[in-house]
Amino acid sequence: MFTHDTRSALAAAVALANSAERPDTLTSVAELDRFFAEHRYSGRHDRTPEELESVRALRPALRALLTADRDTAVETVNRMLAEAGACPRLVRHDGWDWHLHVVARDRPLATRITVETAMAVIDLIRADELSRLSVCEADGCVGVVVDLSRNRSRRFCSTACGNRTAVAAYRARRAGAAGGADRPDP
Repeated sequence: MFTHDTRSALAAAVALANSAERPDTLTSVAELDRFFAEHRYSGRHDRTPEELESVRALRPALRALLTADRDTAVETVNRMLAEAGACPRLVRHDGWDWHLHVVARDRPLATRITVETAMAVIDLIRADELSRLSVCEADGCVGVVVDLSRNRSRRFCSTACGNRTAVAAYRARRAGAAGGADRPDP
């Protein structure tokens, strides 16, 4: 339903927004290098403490965008694109067929992340699919979830949150069964 670049940008934005949660998983240039490689960014990557701080500084704004209502998201992406001086063009690189870039490869990484996220959210807005973005349903977790599955079944930001919730539900069922029965466990 969504293009590869939209899916990739949303996954990267969610990972970046969630990296601010405890424990913070973006605290060094080496961790930024891994993020850059994992999410297959192209173009400029300075590998400096200043670049790390500028990317870290994006996290609250990305979280706000990824959890915004539709009208607020529109205002936010329009502002982000205007501030970045976005100029759409089609490009082909690194084995990917033609796709849209709206900022040059030599712009700072934080700018490219912001614009790629804004463009991906535009696709969700245009398709009236912002409901594919939510907050993790695990108790005590505030991670952002992007669900691009056909059946819209993703509820947790990670496998760990899903497993913790399943274990808690299992233990609650066992405790309930043990409290109401005089028979031994099977």
